[in-house]
Amino acid sequence: MINRELIRIKIVQLTYAYYQNGNKNIDTAEKELFFSLSKAYDLYNYLLSLIVAVTKEARRRLEIEQTRAQREGTEAPSQKFALNRFALQLEENKQLCEFVETQKTTWADSPEFVGKLFTQIANCQAYKDYMASEDDSYAADRELWRKLYRMFIQENDDLDQLLEEQSLYWNDDKEVVDTFVLKTIKRFEETNGPRQELLPEYDSEEEKDYARKLFRATILNADEYQRFMSEASRNWDFSRLAYMDVVIMQIAIAEMLTFPSIPLSVTINEFVELSKFYSTPRSGSYINGMLDAIARHLVKTGRLMKRMEDKN
Repeated sequence: MINRELIRIKIVQLTYAYYQNGNKNIDTAEKELFFSLSKAYDLYNYLLSLIVAVTKEARRRLEIEQTRAQREGTEAPSQKFALNRFALQLEENKQLCEFVETQKTTWADSPEFVGKLFTQIANCQAYKDYMASEDDSYAADRELWRKLYRMFIQENDDLDQLLEEQSLYWNDDKEVVDTFVLKTIKRFEETNGPRQELLPEYDSEEEKDYARKLFRATILNADEYQRFMSEASRNWDFSRLAYMDVVIMQIAIAEMLTFPSIPLSVTINEFVELSKFYSTPRSGSYINGMLDAIARHLVKTGRLMKRMEDKN
C-alpha cells in the first residue's frame, strides 16, 4: 500500500523536522520515518473499520425499529443496508479483525460521530435508491459503499478533525490513503469470504529500500546538493529562499542521483507538486526552473546518466 507518493510526503516532513530538531541523529530520524509510514497503514485499516462501525450502527437502529414495528403492528423495516453483504464480509475479515484487536482506540469511542455519519447516509439519495432497488446482488452492495465512501468519508471535515485529534501523523495522509481504501473496496470478491486479502503494508522490500536510501542520501549529501542549488540560483539570493523550498529541492536531487530508473521528469513533477502543498504559492514555478537547471547541469557534466528532455 505504501507507495512512492506517500514516501516522498513523509520524507519532506521528516527532513524538515530533522533540521528543526537540535538533536540531529539520522538513525533516530530514520526510525521516525518508518514509524510515520506504519501509521499511514494504520489509518488505512482504521478507515476500513469505519465502514464496519457504520454498519453496526445501522443494525442497532434496525433492532429498535423492529421492536417498535412489532409493538405497533406495523410493517417490519428493511434489513438491506444493515445486512449489506460487502460490509458484513469486511466485518469478518481476518486481517481487519486482527488490526482492531491491537488498537487502543476504536470507532466505539466515537459514537456521536458514527451516529451522525449514518444519519447523513440514510438521508442521501444514493441510500434511498439502493433501498428501493430490486437489485439484491453482492455487486450492488459493494458499489453502494464505494459511492458512500466517496460522498461521506473521502471529504468530511468532522472526520478530518477527529483523525487529527487521534494522531498527528494522519494530518497529511488521508488524501492518499483514501485512494487505497477505494481500491480495496473495488477488489473485494464475495467468494473470498473472511480471507479476502487487504492491501499489504508494503508491496515489496523495494519500497522500504527506496524510503531508506532516499532519506539517507538527502541528509548525508546535503552540502553537495545545496551547492548545486546555490550554483543554479546565481541570479537569486539563495539565502533568502523559503527553507521548505531548499528541503524539497534537496530531496529531489537525492532522488535524481540515487535512483537511475526514475525519469528526471517524474522526479521534477512530483516534487513541484509537493511544493505547492508545503511551501509558498510561488514555490512551484521556481522549484521547477531550479530543478530543471540542476538536472541539465548534472547530465551535461556526466554526473547523471539519464536522458533530459529538450525544452520546446
